[in-house]
Amino acid sequence: MNLVFLGPPGAGKGTIASQAKNHYDIPHISTGDLFRNHIKGDTDLGKQVKAILASGDLVPDSITIAMVEQRLKEADAKKGFILDGFPRTIAQADALKEMTSLDAVVNFVLDREEIIKRLSGRRVCKSTGKTYHVVFNPPKVAGIDDETGEALIQRDDDKQDAIENRLNVYEKQTEPLIAYYRSTGLLFDIDASASPEEVMAEMVKVLKK
Repeated sequence: MNLVFLGPPGAGKGTIASQAKNHYDIPHISTGDLFRNHIKGDTDLGKQVKAILASGDLVPDSITIAMVEQRLKEADAKKGFILDGFPRTIAQADALKEMTSLDAVVNFVLDREEIIKRLSGRRVCKSTGKTYHVVFNPPKVAGIDDETGEALIQRDDDKQDAIENRLNVYEKQTEPLIAYYRSTGLLFDIDASASPEEVMAEMVKVLKK
């Protein structure tokens, strides 16, 4: 099954994708993870991406398209995939159309106030990438990773100003995709305000139809 996940930052796309990849036995391809791997490897691309992400802006289409195209050619993506964070623009959607066909586009819907609450409370362990939330998924000891004992950090793009910027960028550049995919009959709206288990169950039910 070839799936695209759409929805604003903080709508829980990554959480649902990690459940869905096991359910459907297909890889979860997150552009965020691809970017972070490049940043961690300190590649030339990683250095460019790091500065862009810290400001809350989107990486240029050309860089993202090339990176995703390369990933979709890997063996594990032959039987299907979940794309999370791509496409983000009409140009990227057109490029994806040239690469492969899609079975469905899942649009996770969540209001702005809830998004800010979710994102601004997110904390990360720098060495392992494990994610917590000060309200929804707190560590056993406030501010400390359960496993490593390291101090948790708040990523630059999870700070309020960057969140506001990301949402403005999302609305301007990505929301036209919702109309683009709705016109093809591929798009399904899913309410993302419920628990991850409920959201996942609803999505599986909708995709079966």
